Amino acid sequence: MEATHYLIGIDGGGTGTRVVLADARGVELAQAAGGPSGLGLGVARAWQSIEAACAQAFASAGLRLDWAHCALGCGLAGVNNRDWLAGFIAQAPLLAALDVQSDAYTTLLGAHGGEAGVIVAVGTGSIAAVLQRDGSWGIAGGYGFPSGDEASGAWLGLRAVVHAQQALDGRTPPDAFSAALLAQMNVADRDGLVVWLCEANQTAYAGLAPVVLAHRGHPVAAALLAQAGADIAKLVDALDPSAALPVALCGGLAAPLAEYVPASHRSRLRPPQTDSAHGALELARRASAGSLRESGTAA
Repeated sequence: MEATHYLIGIDGGGTGTRVVLADARGVELAQAAGGPSGLGLGVARAWQSIEAACAQAFASAGLRLDWAHCALGCGLAGVNNRDWLAGFIAQAPLLAALDVQSDAYTTLLGAHGGEAGVIVAVGTGSIAAVLQRDGSWGIAGGYGFPSGDEASGAWLGLRAVVHAQQALDGRTPPDAFSAALLAQMNVADRDGLVVWLCEANQTAYAGLAPVVLAHRGHPVAAALLAQAGADIAKLVDALDPSAALPVALCGGLAAPLAEYVPASHRSRLRPPQTDSAHGALELARRASAGSLRESGTAA
């Protein structure tokens, strides 16, 4: 059993990866960011992004990455697919310790400081989670793109692109919103859009979400954002029907979507204490402590 010299927290989604590096005592040394590491984009790609971001964090701290002395805590999108999770663990390098959980769980740990509460994470994808006062936890949503992930960036983009399609073939008048969507896709005509649609993945659709937000006054965009707010409320109600727990809206779309959450739920929103990467750092700390106990080197 290798000794743990460093703790690493990983927050991996469909758009990017965030890394927090700390020493064995938990003192933060550096942060870094990299490409997507959500498992839906492939296990090999996930590890490539994680390794590149970790190497960047170590370099920023003036250190060399040596996996054998690292305890890695990962909060990743896509671990609810057991085959993807098994593949990810199978391809892991030699580590001092490893714990892989849903990014919903690490977001939950970070947002409420390990205390009871609800989170709704809205970024490239979306998921909601609750930590009960007895320590149990559960999730709602998060079934993945394209059928699930309500209120996410990919969900918004997938629906917004319909407006561009209809503007291109005359079913609705072209306008500034449709033009901005087409410009974001670098598309000029119907054939180009068909090619884009055939190649687009979750990340590509999420790239259209800023266009929706920039045109929030447009009827189509306004309707999508209102539906996103209503869907966030439904996720909260599914996990906390008695409305007894605080709620943190997390992720890259948290701030712009907060105003669309119904007033009955908006009053319960609290700023997250820390983010998913720091929640994953706590996973790494626990994993490191567990590996020490297993090796018989802890009291």
